[in-house]
Amino acid sequence: MDKMQAVKERLQHQLEETQSRIAQLRQRLETKADYGPGRGDPAIYQWEFNLALLERAEEQAQQIRAAMARLEAGTYGTCQNCGGPIEDERLEILPLSTSCSRCAQAGKAGRT
Repeated sequence: MDKMQAVKERLQHQLEETQSRIAQLRQRLETKADYGPGRGDPAIYQWEFNLALLERAEEQAQQIRAAMARLEAGTYGTCQNCGGPIEDERLEILPLSTSCSRCAQAGKAGRT
């Protein structure tokens, strides 16, 4: 199996896991706790927490699909900032990465 095929399978597996997690979270969100002025259900915290988890899982699924699209387009592993290659070690750890280590570090330095 070549390297790109292995990456594709890894991303597909991540997407399937994420879609399963999304389905579970949506099911948990079907029942909303009762709350209002003067009354509250402690379960509302869990509902809000599950909503945040759902939003994060949906964002992750979108990032995985974008990585798969870059793979199909032949641009996977290319830094979207400088156009240089993203290091293999970085992609192994962060397969959804869109920037090389140098650009990622420069971006962090600019935000602090």
